[in-house]
Amino acid sequence: MIGHKRYGSREGGVEVVVTELARRMVELGHEVTCYDRSGSDVMTGCAADCRGRVIDGVHVVPVKTIDKKGLAALSSSYFATRAAIKDRPDVIHYHAEGPCVPLPLAKLAGIRTVATIHGLDWQRAKWGRLASTYIKMGERAAATKADGLVVLSKSAQSYFQDVYGRTTTFIPNGIEPKQYRPVKQIKDKWGLDAGSYLLYLGRLVPEKRPELLIEAFKELDTEKRLVIAGGGSDTSEYETSLRVAAQGDPRVLFTGFVNGEPLEELYSNCYAYVLPSDVEGMPMSLLEAMAYGRCCVTSDIPECADVLAGNGVTFDKGSADSLRAALRDLLADSDHGRVLGAAAKAHVEKTYNWDSVVERTLELYST
Repeated sequence: MIGHKRYGSREGGVEVVVTELARRMVELGHEVTCYDRSGSDVMTGCAADCRGRVIDGVHVVPVKTIDKKGLAALSSSYFATRAAIKDRPDVIHYHAEGPCVPLPLAKLAGIRTVATIHGLDWQRAKWGRLASTYIKMGERAAATKADGLVVLSKSAQSYFQDVYGRTTTFIPNGIEPKQYRPVKQIKDKWGLDAGSYLLYLGRLVPEKRPELLIEAFKELDTEKRLVIAGGGSDTSEYETSLRVAAQGDPRVLFTGFVNGEPLEELYSNCYAYVLPSDVEGMPMSLLEAMAYGRCCVTSDIPECADVLAGNGVTFDKGSADSLRAALRDLLADSDHGRVLGAAAKAHVEKTYNWDSVVERTLELYST
């Protein structure tokens, strides 16, 4: 596995997917190596563990990484590819577009390659022209050189067919069933009670549009709070701008990255989960919120609306007025929110299963 930051972390959706695939494949008797980035952990800012080790039966091998914006994925995927070629695996599985740039090297070495496109990353607002061009190179390498190409949405499937004439395999992400966790730590840490807040949980990056949510929320007449849970990803200036935008409204709470039991409590007890993104692949946080039985509000982009499948609320992408109206209606009708949350939980438990994802991925490896 190449392209993630660190095995076992929650620094992004890619890390969750790689971790689930790797450990489940090991349980089925396969040998899996994850080539981690070295450098600092995005969640904590601490230096990552640079020792080779085995976790959950997975071989974790950190590789050289230039720990600077725009260079971390580039450098780590190159050195990971070199290390993997030397190790001669049966398959190298690349994750995300940028890390696919060195994929042709593995192809030249005669190693089967599979790439998962977690989203059209060159569209993300945090990248400048040079970085976007590089990411587009990775997309082209995946589309033209990979033996297997996985996409997470029907819209991405249409994109690769239209732009590259490439047939792809649609394998959505999975999700584990979730159990409700009552309020405890979030009350002690932040004074939050069950149902007392709206929740945004994800990276603080421009394409996810948390500033749109803050704008919409500030004009709502409600005593509920808005919890912004997450941290930046090469976007410290943007994160600062969000805090400035929220100034003067004591209802807005920034928690930073959250993990473990506090994360489970935040999901379990929010009045509604809100994801106002302009660009997504297949948001793991949305699947998780639905699995906890929460009412979910998202922009109407296909990557979110298709996951909701009518079991939630959508608003017009990019419109603070549309988002505000959707939230106002939900706040006025808690019974409707509970019905949507229960429907969302039933839908994801039926539709998104990790065992099925692993089975279909392994089939692609051997096709």
